[in-house]
Amino acid sequence: MITLILGGARSGKSAYAERLMERLPPPITYVATMQVGDDPDLSDRVARHRQRRPATWHTVEAGLDLAGVLDRVAGSILLDSLGPWVAAHTGDDAADGAALCRALAGRRGDTVIVSEEVGLGVHPSSAAGRHFRDALGTLNQAVAAVADDVFLVVAGRALRLDEAP
Repeated sequence: MITLILGGARSGKSAYAERLMERLPPPITYVATMQVGDDPDLSDRVARHRQRRPATWHTVEAGLDLAGVLDRVAGSILLDSLGPWVAAHTGDDAADGAALCRALAGRRGDTVIVSEEVGLGVHPSSAAGRHFRDALGTLNQAVAAVADDVFLVVAGRALRLDEAP
């Protein structure tokens, strides 16, 4: 079962995804895509996310080879989130959405994916911002196409999205 959770910044999408994981069989692996670096704000946010998760969950830092990580990890996975993974790809090194979708579709365990919905936000003022918005929007559509369920989270509340016609 593949479930995609979409939402804007601070919408509650990660907390919603974590609650969904409580229904899934162990082992549970949290696949992290955020590269914190020297940013104290991001470090604090990552620490809060870690404190919310049960100690029994295993954490894997995905890096750029997200499809490879999904191929290697057994059991239930919470992948949080696609935005940082897309942003980590620079220049001609575009995120390989097709490989990611193949890896998702080929998994035996349940997978819950969190991603940022960037199409509802402010229009990016730079070419890089527009490229990111377009790349992530295209990836979200591709992942939604292979997902069994898609939810949009707004203010901590989830709406199930219908299939495309």
